[in-house]
Amino acid sequence: MEFLDLPHLLSAIGTVRLPGSKSISNRVLLLAALAEGDTEVRDLLTSDDIERMLDALKTLGVGVVHLGGENWRISGCGGAFPVKQGELFLGNAGTAFRPLTAALALAGGDYVLKGVTRMHERPIGDLVDGLRQLGADVSYLGNDGFPPLHLKPAMIRHGGVVQVRGDVSSQFLTGLLMALPLTGQTATVEVVGELISKPYIEITLATMARFGVVVQRDGWQRFTVAAGSRYVSPGTVYVEGDASSASYFLALGAIGGGPVRVEGVGRDSIQGDVKFADALAQMGAEIEMGPNWMAARAPKTGLVAVDLDCNHIPDAAMTLATAALFAKGTTTLRNIASWRVKETDRIAAMATELRKLGAGVEEGADFIRVTPASLNPAAIDTYDDHRMAMCFSLAAFGTPLRVNDPKCVAKTFPDYFERFASVTKAAPVIAIDGPSASGKGTVAARVAAVLGFAYLDSGALYRLTALAAQRAGVDWNDEAQVAAIAEKLDVVFSETDINLDGQPVGDAIRTEEISAGASKVAALPAVRDALLFRQRAFNTAPGLVGDGRDMGSVVFPQARLKVFLTASAEARAERRYKQLIEKGFSANLPDLLLDLQQRDARDSQRSVAPLRQEADARLLDTTSLTIEEAVNQVLMWSREALQ
Repeated sequence: MEFLDLPHLLSAIGTVRLPGSKSISNRVLLLAALAEGDTEVRDLLTSDDIERMLDALKTLGVGVVHLGGENWRISGCGGAFPVKQGELFLGNAGTAFRPLTAALALAGGDYVLKGVTRMHERPIGDLVDGLRQLGADVSYLGNDGFPPLHLKPAMIRHGGVVQVRGDVSSQFLTGLLMALPLTGQTATVEVVGELISKPYIEITLATMARFGVVVQRDGWQRFTVAAGSRYVSPGTVYVEGDASSASYFLALGAIGGGPVRVEGVGRDSIQGDVKFADALAQMGAEIEMGPNWMAARAPKTGLVAVDLDCNHIPDAAMTLATAALFAKGTTTLRNIASWRVKETDRIAAMATELRKLGAGVEEGADFIRVTPASLNPAAIDTYDDHRMAMCFSLAAFGTPLRVNDPKCVAKTFPDYFERFASVTKAAPVIAIDGPSASGKGTVAARVAAVLGFAYLDSGALYRLTALAAQRAGVDWNDEAQVAAIAEKLDVVFSETDINLDGQPVGDAIRTEEISAGASKVAALPAVRDALLFRQRAFNTAPGLVGDGRDMGSVVFPQARLKVFLTASAEARAERRYKQLIEKGFSANLPDLLLDLQQRDARDSQRSVAPLRQEADARLLDTTSLTIEEAVNQVLMWSREALQ
C-alpha cells in the first residue's frame, strides 16, 4: 500500500485557492446535459467523482468538450439522452450515482448502473421506492435496496405525490427533484421524517433555478415542480470553490496559528458547509469572511471543546472531529447518522483512527465524542475515503503520522497534500551521514543538545535490531523475521544511554559483533522499510538532528540541512581504538583499520542504501578537526539553514 508520512507540524499560514465544489460540479453537469442549449461550465472540479459523471454523459451521447483548464462545454439534449441503452460505471461517486439513477429512470431508456464494492453497500432503496411511485421500472441486480441497478423505460403516473425518507441521505431528495421535470407533469415530493443535510437541498434548488426550474416548496416537507417545467441553459455557469474542502485549511489556521485564507468560497456561497466557519468560531477561532473568501486564526488562549448538532454540515463536521484533538475538553458531534452511509462508515472509521492516536473516543448510532490526549505516532488507514485522509492530516500538529493510501483524495481534491504542504511549516531536520567512525554520532548529538532538538542515531536502530534478533535467536539473514522484530522494537533514547525493552544497552550495541550484525540487517529491504516510519516518528518539535545511512536521501529527503562527515580511514581507526580502550574493551589498531576499510568498500558497493554523499549535502572532512571544531561548523551551517 502506498503511504505518505507527515512530519510534526509547527505552524500554518498562507492562502489557498480552492478547487470547485464537488456537489455543485456534478449537479451543474447533469442539468447542463438535460437542458436545451449549450452550457459553458467554468472552474469545474477536476477529480475522480467528476470524471465518473463526465464519462457517463459521454456514454449517454451528450456532447462534452474540454475547453482547457477547468472549463467545459456541455451540449444539452433537452431531456432526451441520445443513447437509449448502456451500462454505466460510476465508481464510488454518490453525487453521480443517485441523481443519474433518478434521471435515467425517467428518461425512457434501458440502463445498468454499477459502481465499486463500497458503492454497492451504500443504500439507495428509498430513492428507488420514490421513483417507483412515479412509475419507474427499477430492479436490483444484487441485494435489495442497494446497487447495482437495472433501469427500464418508465410508465409515468400523472399528478402523483411521491414520498421519500429524508433521514438517510439528502441525495435521494436531490435526485428526485432534479428528475421531476422529465415527467412533464406537475409532481410533488413529500419528505417523510426529518430531512437531514438541508443545505445540500438548498444547493439543488439554487442550481435548478439557475437552469430555469423553480421548485415550489412548503418548508422542508413538500416540494412541487409544475407541469411543463424544462431546463434551459443559462449560457455560462461558474462553479464555486468547495466549502467542504475549505474546512481543512480553516482548521489549519485555527490550530496552527494562521492566518490561513481560502479563496473561491465565502459569505455569498450557496453551500451549507461555509457554516463550518461558525463552528470553528464557537471553538474560539478568529474568523474573517468576505463575499468570496474566508480566513482563520488560532485563538490566543487555544481552542475549546464544543457540543454541536452537525446535521447542517455533515461533511465538514468530520474536520471538527480531528480539530477536537487540539481543544480543551471533550467535543461531542451529534446528529451525524449520515456518516455511516458515506464512502465508508465514517463514525466507526473516525473512532478507530482517533483511538490509534491516543484520543479518548465514544461513538453512538448518530454521534461521536472526542477527548484529546497526548498523541502517539500512528499509521492512519483511510478506507478509500478522501475525507478521512484530509481530516487526519490535521493530527500532524500533534505528532508525526503516516497516511495510508493518500491518493484517495483524488475523489475531490487530487493535489490536496501539495496545497497542505504549501501553507504548513514542519519541524526541521538536520541530517548527518558519513562512513563509520567519522564522528557523525558525536557531532550530531552535540549539535542537537545546543539547538535543543531531539537526537536520533539511526545506526543505533539497526544495532538494536541486530541485538534484539540475536537475543531472540533469529538469524541476521532471515529478512522476514528480522523485519518483524524491527517493527516492534521498544526503544527509548536518553542523553546518556539507549534502552531496549526497558534495559540499558548502550555498550552492548557497540561491540564489533553487533556492529557487523547491524551492517547485515541494514542491507535487508524489509528491515529498512520497517524502520522507516520509526525513524520519521522522531521528527518532533522543535526539530531533530539525525545521523545515519539514508538520513538525508530516504528518511528525510526534505531535511533543511544535510551534512556528509568524512575522515581518512587511519584517523577513524584511531578514534575507534580510543573509544574502545576508554570503555574497557580490548582492541587492535591494525585490525580496526582493516575492518573499516573493508566496511567502507562493502557499504559503498551494496545495492541497497550504499554509502554516498547526496548532491545537496555539505561535505565536512574531520580528519584534522577536533570534535569542537566540527560541531561549530555544523552549527554555523544549521543556523543559516534554519533562518
